[in-house]
Amino acid sequence: MTATSKPAKKKDLMSRIPAGFVRAVLRGHSSLGLAFAALIYLICLSGSIAVFAHEFQRWESAAAPQVTSVTPDAVQTAFEGAIAAGGKGVEHVYITLPTSDFPRLLLYVDAAEDREFLADATGKLVPGKEFAWTEFVTRLHINLHLPRTWGGFLVGLIGVALLSSLISGVLAHPRIFRDAFHLRLGGSKRLQEADLHNRLGVWALPFHIIISLTGAFLGLTTIIVGVLGMAMFNGDVGKVYALFIPEPPVDDPRPAPVLDLRPMYAKLPQDGGRLTYIFTEHPTEMGGAALFNVEQPDRMAGVDSYAFRRDATIYNQGKAADNNLGEDLLGGMSQLHFGWFGGGIVKIVYFALGLGLTYLAASGVNIWLARRRDKGRPAPGWERAWGATVWGQPAAIAGAAVASVAIGETAVAIATWAALSVIFWLLAFHFDSAWLGRAGRVATGALMLLAVAVHLALRGGATSADPVAWIVNAGFLIGGLALLAPDFRRKAVTASPAAIA
Repeated sequence: MTATSKPAKKKDLMSRIPAGFVRAVLRGHSSLGLAFAALIYLICLSGSIAVFAHEFQRWESAAAPQVTSVTPDAVQTAFEGAIAAGGKGVEHVYITLPTSDFPRLLLYVDAAEDREFLADATGKLVPGKEFAWTEFVTRLHINLHLPRTWGGFLVGLIGVALLSSLISGVLAHPRIFRDAFHLRLGGSKRLQEADLHNRLGVWALPFHIIISLTGAFLGLTTIIVGVLGMAMFNGDVGKVYALFIPEPPVDDPRPAPVLDLRPMYAKLPQDGGRLTYIFTEHPTEMGGAALFNVEQPDRMAGVDSYAFRRDATIYNQGKAADNNLGEDLLGGMSQLHFGWFGGGIVKIVYFALGLGLTYLAASGVNIWLARRRDKGRPAPGWERAWGATVWGQPAAIAGAAVASVAIGETAVAIATWAALSVIFWLLAFHFDSAWLGRAGRVATGALMLLAVAVHLALRGGATSADPVAWIVNAGFLIGGLALLAPDFRRKAVTASPAAIA
């Protein structure tokens, strides 16, 4: 009698990856992560915070009136007031209409000196236009406060590096999906951190890929447009942009009265769409024009656009419903990257997942440093530098929040952030990474509490009718206390009679 042998169980696809290939990819994953770790960490951290950009704008303008809707007459009044207050050489005026998550009428004047203004429901300009903190955080994420083109290009490259790290991380760990819920807790700290690093990488992998892919695309837009311009239009990038946005009307610089937006309003279709944005070009010249963007309630990507000449004739219009798939993907890229869809729940989810991605960047270097220690090749200098970076940046960003609220100038916020960053790196010459971690945590917590105190004292936080201002203050308060809690507990234990005995 012959024994029946069971057919050999086939290995899953990941387990069939050759060991040599895995080792090579793992080396590449480590090298890539180490080379770009600090920038990936900073961009992910600032991006997680920037998800709440509209909420921070409401927090900074807590004393300004809430505007839920405006009439065309009120918009025209605010438009003329902003041009008069904006000084000479007005080239463009950008008008953001109030929405449910940003109940403000905001006007940005592009003139000899760029200015921003808020207006009430009647169109009268009102105080409370400083958005230094929001500007600081969003620009830190978008271009690292470098010149816009070069900074955006660098951030786009970091997006490519992050995407490559994610893919190489998956390929370098053939068991990563099989062990997706396997956590070794209670043992070696390095193994715990490695498990958490790998599990977070798998659990949120779709989010990580979307964020890095869209971030790379948005950052490299200038390069992509430049290449398309050279390939298709003999280097004329204006023709590439004209594929997506209406071309301006014929330039006519002769002086003229301020553009009248009201007859343009009257020509907008009443189809249930919501006007969210008006872009005006050369509003005091005969060649003036205005572009109206209208969002449709059933669409996440793209907007309907209507471009008017000075005499209120439409010279270009586009319907988001007519977009093809590619145009929808392009139109929804920013919303998808920043989580600006689906309301507050989506923003909270994006914030949590963004912090997870930030931890992924930090823990990757921590694991590498711990592995070196375990092999008897510690790198104390790199450990101190990395500790100063990981905990110095939250403290520096929190310090920028205090400076923004107190002074109201983005330049002051940048200077504060840069100064605190340098201080932490200088401290790394004298203190170990554990001390730097604790100092950074305490400084971040204390500065978050200070930001609340300054806001309550100077920005109308105590009397604000905007509930979002209170929510942001509560968030800072809870976050600050949570960061300080370990020291409170330590002091309580030290001071207790039982501990002394």
